[in-house]
Amino acid sequence: MGSTVETLEFQAETRQLLRLVIHSIYSNKDIFLRELISNASDALDKLRLESLTDSDLDADTSDLHILLEVDEAARTLTVRDNGIGMTRDDVVDLIGTIARSGTAGLLEKIKETRDAEAAQSLIGQFGVGFYSAFMVADRVTLSTRRAGTGAGTRWESDGEGTYSIEEVDGLPVGTSVTLHLKPVDGEDGVADYLAGWKIRQIVKQYSDFIRWPIRMAAERPGADGDTEPGVDTLNSMKALWARPRSEVTEAEYHEFYRQISHDWLDPAETIHMRAEGTFEYEALLFIPSQAPLDLFSRDTRRGVQLYVKRVFIMDDCEALMPDYLRFVKGVVDAHDLSLNISREILQHDRQIRGVRRRLVKKVLGALKSVQTADAERYTKLWAQFGRVLKEGLLEDTDNTEALLELVSAASTHDAEQPTTLREYVGRMKDGQDAIYYLAGEDRAMVENSPHMEAFAARGYEVLILTDPVDEVWVDRVPAFDGHRLQSVAKGQVDLGEPEDGDQDAEAEKARREQDFAALLPWLTTALSEQVKQVRLSSRLTTSAACVVGDAHDMTPTLEKMYRATGQQVPTVKRILELNPTHPLVTALRSAHEANADDPALAEVAELVYGSALLAEGGDLPDPARFARLLTARLTRAL
Repeated sequence: MGSTVETLEFQAETRQLLRLVIHSIYSNKDIFLRELISNASDALDKLRLESLTDSDLDADTSDLHILLEVDEAARTLTVRDNGIGMTRDDVVDLIGTIARSGTAGLLEKIKETRDAEAAQSLIGQFGVGFYSAFMVADRVTLSTRRAGTGAGTRWESDGEGTYSIEEVDGLPVGTSVTLHLKPVDGEDGVADYLAGWKIRQIVKQYSDFIRWPIRMAAERPGADGDTEPGVDTLNSMKALWARPRSEVTEAEYHEFYRQISHDWLDPAETIHMRAEGTFEYEALLFIPSQAPLDLFSRDTRRGVQLYVKRVFIMDDCEALMPDYLRFVKGVVDAHDLSLNISREILQHDRQIRGVRRRLVKKVLGALKSVQTADAERYTKLWAQFGRVLKEGLLEDTDNTEALLELVSAASTHDAEQPTTLREYVGRMKDGQDAIYYLAGEDRAMVENSPHMEAFAARGYEVLILTDPVDEVWVDRVPAFDGHRLQSVAKGQVDLGEPEDGDQDAEAEKARREQDFAALLPWLTTALSEQVKQVRLSSRLTTSAACVVGDAHDMTPTLEKMYRATGQQVPTVKRILELNPTHPLVTALRSAHEANADDPALAEVAELVYGSALLAEGGDLPDPARFARLLTARLTRAL
């Protein structure tokens, strides 16, 4: 027989707090079942551990499980476990936390927190996930008996003003939580939690990897065509990440990857890791073989899921993986987080930041291992994910060196095979101190650019960068392995004269400067609206002219990118370089010496500048005027 029922009132602040839990904090009411199953799983873990450390404990651990019971007539759903159970004091301390805490300070924090997820985290810190049951139930009854004790305890409340607690005899070891369910209300998000399909769906989403079996009664076809009662296990219990790697087959990894990624291909790489110490977690990550179609979509979702003790917490966990690794799929299972931790709290959690750093290093290390072991396979991976990995050079300064080691690019060294920066450095000429590159729309445009002429003539390798993001990251990265990255289309280029060692070389250079001393300033004035300077070039061998930028100028392509995003950037004037040995340039010099006031010379200057723009794939400021000038000159030449 039970003892006298003791009815107690919630404190005023606690009633307000409980109403927040029930009506405001949780946006998805389905999670009540996740909370209750997680509590049951913890109770089973505790009984298993205590039975190993206390040989005198009288407890049956042969079939530890969680049982879900549906009573449609009574409209109740019961979550039952045969775990450690609780004493009356435990119930007051654990289940009654909210009744005991009742502090105005916590309530003020909740009221001040406008973000529902952050408020949910504050609630979780006070251990009242159990109270989420009142979102879907008018009344909750908890019955429990602790292993090794004779008396049980029953706690009951309607979530309003009071709760009752009493001692009860004859209860089995363990805990049962019975929810007297509210009517189905689609507008309020209260589903039909008596429906078997709905219960299975929630268990599959949130509790599939709980280590203990979650069972529910089910009807099965009998031999004579009738149905007969049975019991189904709703969860797979196959948390691969919790098993040693040596015990998991490649087929199991691949099947799990397909399950969480919905990809029909096998992953390219599997990363299985465990961290122990002050913050314990397991991680099972996958690098896909092929990029998803939405990789560059604004609404693309990251692929890392967060679990706490095998309980699903959230998909698309931004705090665990940076944006440039958004293609990585997998699971992180933390042991020491609250079930109700919010995305906002995760972003600022010191331990989570530490987990993120280790995960990033593991992923980058796995990619480096592929690069070292199988260049062909790495080339395929880089083709899929190289563009997004280079975004990391803009946002992850802690891993710049590791990312630069992974960079692969087309090069003038080989028309088919890309090269790494490390391989480029290994082939550099004696005395070469810079890694040369040129960015453009495609390989053909870059290779045919006038800026490449001197480098090709003298055998210098140039990286060919054709991704839009290349224009950005090369300006952000100061150097690789002590060698600066230099665009062949920016700044002064000094490759040394072909006749280095000839005592007349310097004299020849000085003579050219003297020969063009009058033309260059005149051209700078004539083209002052388009360029800031006209000078002689050391990078041209066959073209008449090219347009270059100063060493730290923004490129025209980068200007377009910023303007396309709505940013206002000033127009940067560039430099026109002339090939002093080209017949057109020498003829222009002679014509200027003969008659500097000839108006036709200004038109020729415009044509030279426009031709240089077209040669590099640039846009003419006034295409119609350029066409008229060219037509007129051709007409006079015929």
